[in-house]
Amino acid sequence: MAATLVIVRHGESTANRDNEFTGWSDVPLTPKGYQQAHQVGLTLQHAGILFDGVHTSLLKRAISTSNVILEDIHQLWLPVNKSWRLNERHYGALRGKNKDDAREFYGKSQVALWRRSYTAIPPLLSTDDLIHERRYRHVEEPLGESLSMASERLLPYWQDVIAPALRDGKNQLVVAHGSTLRALIKLLEEIRDEDIDGLEIGNGEPIAYYFDDDFQMSERHYLMS
Repeated sequence: MAATLVIVRHGESTANRDNEFTGWSDVPLTPKGYQQAHQVGLTLQHAGILFDGVHTSLLKRAISTSNVILEDIHQLWLPVNKSWRLNERHYGALRGKNKDDAREFYGKSQVALWRRSYTAIPPLLSTDDLIHERRYRHVEEPLGESLSMASERLLPYWQDVIAPALRDGKNQLVVAHGSTLRALIKLLEEIRDEDIDGLEIGNGEPIAYYFDDDFQMSERHYLMS
C-alpha cells in the first residue's frame, strides 16, 4: 500500500542560537524554535496528511517540536515512539563548545571535516557522562560519533520500526535532528559517502517522501506553507 513519510528537524534550540555543538546535550527550543514548530504544523495541516505513527528522539528539543506539530494538526492523540537511536549525532568532547571557538582552536578545515564528513570522528569524551541518566540506562552512550556511526545506530530503527509501518501503508512522521536526518536521507536517496557533505537540513523544514505500493520511493517534496 502507498504511504507517506514526513521528516522534520526540530525547531531552533538554544544551542543553535548560540552556535554551539549540541549532540546529546538536552537543550530546549528558543521562542523562534517554537514558532518554527507551529509553522510546520500549519504546513502539514494544509497538506492534509493523516499520520499513523510518530517517531522522535529522547531529546526535548525534538520532543517539544513533535508535540507542537501534533497539536496544531489535531493529531495529538497519536502515540509517539521515542528512541535514543534518533538522537542527534554525538559530538564527543566538542559538545557544548562554541563552533567559532572550536574553529579558532582546531582550525577551520578540521572542524569542517568533523561536521560534514561521513567518516570523521570528533575528539572523544574521556568517560560516559550520561551513565546515571534513567533514559539511557539500557544504552551505552558513545564517546563521540562520525555520521557513519550515527547512521549505523539509526539503521535498526528504520528497518524494524519505520519501514515496516510504511510497507503496511501507514503514514509516518519523524521529528529528529540534523545529523540523524542526514543519515536517513542518505539511506533513502542512496547518496554516496563522498557526496553527503553538501547536504544540510534546516530547522523546521518538513520533507515528504512518497512510497508506491512496491515500497519504492516515487517522489520527494519539500513542503511549503
